[in-house]
Amino acid sequence: MKTNDITKAKNPALRGSLNALRRSAAAARKVAIQTDTDLIIVKDGKLLRLSAEELRRSAEGNAPKP
Repeated sequence: MKTNDITKAKNPALRGSLNALRRSAAAARKVAIQTDTDLIIVKDGKLLRLSAEELRRSAEGNAPKP
């Protein structure tokens, strides 16, 4: 199912699942940074290991400007 299809699903739980997954991923990144542990993800069908330092740099680049 495509992302656009999920947002139009009849089931409200299914419609909300994409946002729930995004919140969960953000929480996992935050915990990995706090505990200085690597995060394992799947991107384009390949397993990738992201170090806490990589996650920190990525978070700094996405931080809102004051």
